[in-house]
Amino acid sequence: MNPSFADTQTPHTSQLVQETDTFFPTVPRTIEDTELSVGFLADLALKTLYFAGYISGYEVAEAIKLPFKSITDRVLEFLKRDRFIEVKGSSGGAYAEAAYEYVITGKGIERAREIMDRNQYAGPAPVTLESYKTAIRKQALQDVSIGPGQVRNALSHLVLGDRILGQIGPAINSSRSIFLFGHPGNGKTTIAEAIGFMILQDEMYIPYAVEVDGQVIKVFDPISHKVVPNEGGDQYGSRGNGQRLDRRWVRIRRPVVVTGGELTLESLDLNWEEAKKFYEAPLQMKANGGMFLIDDFGRQKIRPRDLLNRWIVPLEKRFDYLTLQTGNVIQIPFDMLIIFATNLEPRDLVDEAFLRRIRHKIDVRDPTIDEYREIFRRVAQSKDIRFDEGVLNYLVQEYYDKASRQLRACHPRDILDHLTDIARFQGIPPQLTKELIDQACVGYFVDL
Repeated sequence: MNPSFADTQTPHTSQLVQETDTFFPTVPRTIEDTELSVGFLADLALKTLYFAGYISGYEVAEAIKLPFKSITDRVLEFLKRDRFIEVKGSSGGAYAEAAYEYVITGKGIERAREIMDRNQYAGPAPVTLESYKTAIRKQALQDVSIGPGQVRNALSHLVLGDRILGQIGPAINSSRSIFLFGHPGNGKTTIAEAIGFMILQDEMYIPYAVEVDGQVIKVFDPISHKVVPNEGGDQYGSRGNGQRLDRRWVRIRRPVVVTGGELTLESLDLNWEEAKKFYEAPLQMKANGGMFLIDDFGRQKIRPRDLLNRWIVPLEKRFDYLTLQTGNVIQIPFDMLIIFATNLEPRDLVDEAFLRRIRHKIDVRDPTIDEYREIFRRVAQSKDIRFDEGVLNYLVQEYYDKASRQLRACHPRDILDHLTDIARFQGIPPQLTKELIDQACVGYFVDL
């Protein structure tokens, strides 16, 4: 059946804790535990001071998401010893040295500008690439499994039959790839979004940023990544055994990244921001651990074959290659459920080689008359319009049977939207009458 439109997001081995299926990056206790050099952290702290001006040691620690004791205090001492910063007072209180107020010196300003000529990233300290790869592996999407009941509940707002439901469940559990195809208006995008937003609701940790060869790749994206409260209910995050969260990591819902006709090959590689001198992670890296929906597949500026050639290795091997400005190539995980949704004919888009690499293919067909009736009834109910079987039969006979027009799952929603607009204009309550149906259909359907 078809959908109804009634309903109108290596931490270092010693730093990882794995209990059953739970990944939890623990707070580093020393600079060595961060796996970053003191010079890198000093540069990051100096940029923080440059932008903030007058700031306490505690606030520096908050900005770079690292503990003050044994890490940020050592970094600030390093900068003070080289006369890049100096203490200008104290805000007092219980923080002791963390309450010291620091200001950047003239020498520090000069140094900060030199640093920013190479890299302007300022924010949470990154984790290493190996840490990131290990984290994705330990939180693999393939560890998420759903059953028939979960699928039915998650998609209960849609009119879907056993054929599609029986295909969707295994496709999700594969954590690989899905090819959704069929006529426009039958709910491919709605199904894909339901998979992402209603089924993939597990949680995971991702880093704010990743460090590679002294360069920074910004991973966290507030558009793609929905933050959930830390365990323990406080800003630091903790577990019952007293372990504290490394706050360079953020707890999110498994991501759902959606792109359409705007997709380009460039958006699938590292995005070097020339003005800021650091990288933005590509779409597939932001989607790691979750779902990546390519909507309107075949309508992108790039040819489907070019996209296939770009993803031959990732689709099969579960990892991808990205190129830095220096020419160095890095390997990243490619762990996501990727969905291609199209209303174009598959034979006009792809060849057998492409489809062979797509694990599951789901044909979203036109609704039957019984399915159409149920969709129409649900939409009418959602709009407080009394359902009338006789008027629906009239609609089907006059505007489908006589016009040799195919039923589409989106038509009930669209027709009743038109009918409601007309009734409001006429100053009458929306209701199912032949007259209002005639006016709605005349304004909606176009013979092609």
